[in-house]
Amino acid sequence: MITPDRALQILRDEGCSEKVIAHCIAVSERAAEIAEKLSTTGKQVDVELVKIGGLLHDLGRCRTHGIDHAVIGAGIAMELGLDPLIVNIIRKHIGAGITIEEAKELGLPEDDYIPFTLEEKIVAHADNFTSGDTRVTMTQLVEKMKERRFTEESMARIIALAEEIGIY
Repeated sequence: MITPDRALQILRDEGCSEKVIAHCIAVSERAAEIAEKLSTTGKQVDVELVKIGGLLHDLGRCRTHGIDHAVIGAGIAMELGLDPLIVNIIRKHIGAGITIEEAKELGLPEDDYIPFTLEEKIVAHADNFTSGDTRVTMTQLVEKMKERRFTEESMARIIALAEEIGIY
């Protein structure tokens, strides 16, 4: 596993803005808090993986701020030889994931981008509740989703993920 310093260096080397890096740090910190809390309840969670995945989840934003930043970021991570577990966190962090059908509609490679592992879910959840480097409430998150015209299915998945994780 790479170190947090190495993850930050990758973001800088790939050209991510300081604003994106600040967001990634905030998501990583929140994700690590969630992972640590869940581990005290007996859940098996790799806290270090969550920290690094949180730091690198928006790696693709060095190239685009479109929905495809997750796919692009995963590609960069693979080119860099990063752990496939990190690559999957990057690929699956958008909202509470994207179904194959939604991927097709969005012009993404046809694949299932729904977070599966607990670590993938934690990073996606922490990202959903972080705007810039600021934590948001469930009410603020729902308002943001409505403003951005999220589909009912997508909103329901995000809310279900929040309920599954149980920590806001």
